[in-house]
Amino acid sequence: MINNISEICEKVQESLVEYFWNEKEGTFVNHYPVKDTENWIYWWHAHSLDSLLDGYNRTGEEKYLDRIQKEYNGTFVKNGNTFLHNWYDDMEWMALAQLRLYDATGEQNYKEQTLTLWEDIKTAWNDSMGGGMAWKKDQLDYKNTPANAPAAILAFRLYQRFQREEDLKWGEKILKWNMENLMDLETGFVWDGLNRQGDNKIDYDWKFTYNQGVVIGALVELYKINHSPVCLNQAVKTAKITKKLLADTNKGILPYEGLDDCGLFKGILVRYLYELHLVYPELEEIKDMILSNARCVIDYSMNENGLIGGDWMAKETSCVDLAQHLSGIMLLETAAKLLK
Repeated sequence: MINNISEICEKVQESLVEYFWNEKEGTFVNHYPVKDTENWIYWWHAHSLDSLLDGYNRTGEEKYLDRIQKEYNGTFVKNGNTFLHNWYDDMEWMALAQLRLYDATGEQNYKEQTLTLWEDIKTAWNDSMGGGMAWKKDQLDYKNTPANAPAAILAFRLYQRFQREEDLKWGEKILKWNMENLMDLETGFVWDGLNRQGDNKIDYDWKFTYNQGVVIGALVELYKINHSPVCLNQAVKTAKITKKLLADTNKGILPYEGLDDCGLFKGILVRYLYELHLVYPELEEIKDMILSNARCVIDYSMNENGLIGGDWMAKETSCVDLAQHLSGIMLLETAAKLLK
């Protein structure tokens, strides 16, 4: 049992602001300590909004809404006074974050921006590789799970909120393509992408927690709509093979996956494992795995400043990526929900 989980969540949320917020830029920076040159990485800011919203949902405190609004406005300006972007998967994450913000606050702007993003996201679908959503606008023949499964999650959530049949059809079409082309249906394991180098090949060696999480998330959202045991069983199968192939066999601790974007992968998996837990709480091993990872982060990874690096079994002594710290926040906020 983690007795003080809410206090720990507050510590890592405060560290997010203390060490990554840049008042001049109006957004979070990519690293602590700040590097000499910092690139603009749009999709990290969707997850910063998500993480701040986790804090608001846990506490109901207005400070989180203030932080959300600042980060929201700063991201919009930094991105060229728009939330549209070259990368389709980045826009999908921003749309998912804004839909959650709409759910939490009822503010119409979040809904309007979500729908604007969704209309642009749908232009990703094309016939190359037999269909599917393109990864980005200047590489339309590269199709991957990061561009497809989050789009399916978004489509299904839009259908659940606004009951537009076209959204359900979009979600079903996208998820079907993803599973038929980038999933081992026997084991449930999800591959990353197809035709990245223009060779019609699948990147079988790219085995990321992220891909498993988003397909689980899409299956769970479809299950909420159709209550099909096929969807639920497939989500459970993917969760189990993820633990078997990607986590430490004894305690289920998730692996270090690398710098930069890779830092977000585990947090995304945890977010959607929690969604699976909500519809299938009987799967105790998944709940136990999340809590084991949370205890590991608290005991071994979080440093004296409340910062969390990419290796959840060791403290980062040099530079912490914003993406890594956000994954840690997502994990601990999820643990807090499980223990509530």
